[in-house]
Amino acid sequence: MAEPLRFDGRVALVTGAGAGIGREYALLFAERGAAVVVNDLGGTFKGEGSSTRAADQVVEEIKAKGGKAVPNYDSVEFGEKLVETALQAFGRIDIIVNNAGIIRDKSFARISDLDWDLIHKVHLRGAFSVTRAAWPHMKKQNYGRIIMTSSASGIYGNFGQANYSSAKLGLVGFCNTLAIEGQKYNIHCNTVAPSAGSRMTETVMPPELVAALKPEYIAPLTVYLCHEGCQENGSLFEVGAGWIGKLRWQRTKGAIVREPGKTMTPEQVRDKWNEITDFSDPEYPSSAADSTRLLVKVLRTLNPEGDNNRQTSNPSSSTSKGGIDPEVAKSSNIKPGKFTYGPKEVILYALGVGSSTKEPDYLKFLFEGAEEFCVLPSFAVIPAMNSTSGLFVGGIPGLQIDPTKILHGEQYVELFKPIPTSGTLTSYPKVADILDKGSGAVILLNVETFDEKNEKVAFNQFTTFVTRAGGFGGKRNSDAAILPKDPPSRPPDASMTEKTSIDQAALYRLSGDRNPLHIDPSFAAMGGFNQPILHGMCTFGFATRHVLKQYANNDVTKIKAIKVRMSKPVLPGETLKTDMWKEGSRVFFQCKVVENGNVCLSGSYVDLNEDASAVKVTTTPQASPGLQSDMVFHEMAKQMGSRPGLAKKIGAIYLWNITKDGQQASQWTVDMKSGDGAIYRGEPAQGKADCTITVADGDFAQLVSGKLNAQEAFMKGLLKLKGNIMLAQKLGILFQEQAKL
Repeated sequence: MAEPLRFDGRVALVTGAGAGIGREYALLFAERGAAVVVNDLGGTFKGEGSSTRAADQVVEEIKAKGGKAVPNYDSVEFGEKLVETALQAFGRIDIIVNNAGIIRDKSFARISDLDWDLIHKVHLRGAFSVTRAAWPHMKKQNYGRIIMTSSASGIYGNFGQANYSSAKLGLVGFCNTLAIEGQKYNIHCNTVAPSAGSRMTETVMPPELVAALKPEYIAPLTVYLCHEGCQENGSLFEVGAGWIGKLRWQRTKGAIVREPGKTMTPEQVRDKWNEITDFSDPEYPSSAADSTRLLVKVLRTLNPEGDNNRQTSNPSSSTSKGGIDPEVAKSSNIKPGKFTYGPKEVILYALGVGSSTKEPDYLKFLFEGAEEFCVLPSFAVIPAMNSTSGLFVGGIPGLQIDPTKILHGEQYVELFKPIPTSGTLTSYPKVADILDKGSGAVILLNVETFDEKNEKVAFNQFTTFVTRAGGFGGKRNSDAAILPKDPPSRPPDASMTEKTSIDQAALYRLSGDRNPLHIDPSFAAMGGFNQPILHGMCTFGFATRHVLKQYANNDVTKIKAIKVRMSKPVLPGETLKTDMWKEGSRVFFQCKVVENGNVCLSGSYVDLNEDASAVKVTTTPQASPGLQSDMVFHEMAKQMGSRPGLAKKIGAIYLWNITKDGQQASQWTVDMKSGDGAIYRGEPAQGKADCTITVADGDFAQLVSGKLNAQEAFMKGLLKLKGNIMLAQKLGILFQEQAKL
């Protein structure tokens, strides 16, 4: 015979335990070794009055039998007081049975605001208040068992109990959510709908039935559900008279009523009503994800455009477990995504991954007017991610998964040319492979990104893990996977430490990843986090910057490829430390959270371009044919002799970089510091430029003629200045004779 179920060392809090079912719960828990907090306000079943007698009697009864118990007389509205009683008396809280309740039965037409509010305050808010107070303690100890008490009235409804039944069904929904959020912490929550004789039920049941439905026939189910050996979670049970049954939702197959491209009408609903309500072959949904999957299936049926491989037979006959068919997914043609952006998006991304004006060499990532304005290499993930938005919710044939079970595990980026500072990039996603890891599925999604000239800019590989989606009979490994690499087993060659901002996630999400997990505390709590977490791709950006600064002197052309594995979450405001090891053209790195020592990025590396200088834009002093600016500079040089004292008045050397079609076309020096001044092609012959000006040939002509305002050109980024930009105010003196040209 199996060992009896014991609760030695456990602490149980039972609300409304002064009589009836609650008393039976308390007695049985104590009999099995648990220390019990017996809570009872001591009022009437209508919620009136209070007394210590009810709780005291049950405590005395438990102690007389050698058990451990303490009373609590607080209303469940003040849940923290109940939990504090358990902590002070026994040092922990393991089990909560939300049993306290009252009734104020009236037909709906006669229910007052007080009747409604008081019922919800005791049943629904009371359970919330007590459970909320215990929740952090259960999470910390990685154990908890919670019971919600519903009723047949809550499940099916009952005349005269609109207030009571709505609160009782609300407890079922409350339980279902806690079961999901608590599972990773070994906190289980179930709902019991008892039928037992008590002070409350005697008002709605015949006396002979009340006598037959003894509370002791209810307690064993609740006590078993609270045992550490019971793995039941998120379930609803009816129990009474020695009988126990588990309830579940049942749904018809339903019918698609509307037609693609047409308005849906009430007449269509009428005509398919029998099919809509036919339970002859029901389904049994058990989660919100089941509803999501159904709707995705409906949308794919109504809009098969672009899905040349969509199943025409029964999907269940050809799709693997969990809605995954690797071959169908890999052969599907996914619509490319376009991403149009400008300097604002580039700068916003740089700020989102921690670039700051405190570092002067970061100005080129933050100021569109900087001479070397450029894009951080890690920005390459942004257009790629934009193209994958919504793909896992019905966007890929052969891949029907629950989007709430998706985790971004690894990322690889390869760069083929510097990313333009503005333009439209087109990304082409493709499923490279799908792996069966047993506990879940791994999806390898490749994305190639091209610029407006159809030249490849970047390649991304997203490695996505889908929990509970394994077991479909697929392979475990793939040659298509770009694997992480462990760093050398020696102390790091270099390290860089940087604190993230408390608003880092709020800022980074503006670059496109709007997942509420990173901004909404309540949503983060659903994922088991005490507060919103930082995007993994934000940490990726921080670490890339560190390697870029340490080993590439912030030269973006030196970054060839980046690979990271996201291991642990980071909270906004925490400090990141990137340890780096250089071996040849590869820099291995790992990123840690300083505050707790967790490795948040592991198996990571950056590959450097050995010949990075070859891809840099080189200056050329040779003029391109047909430049308007050459004519202006030649004329200025001729006039220098007729403008004595001009050089002394200006006292600066200007270097002009003239561009055409986005490429440097000519270079001129205007030396107003040496002797009587000189104007010639090329870089300064002596000394260095005090102010460097970069401008397109056409815009230069507009400036000289006065048709383009210099300040306006500067603000629009048409005129870029470097060095002592205040000297640019003297340029008007130089060109005052040139407008006639």
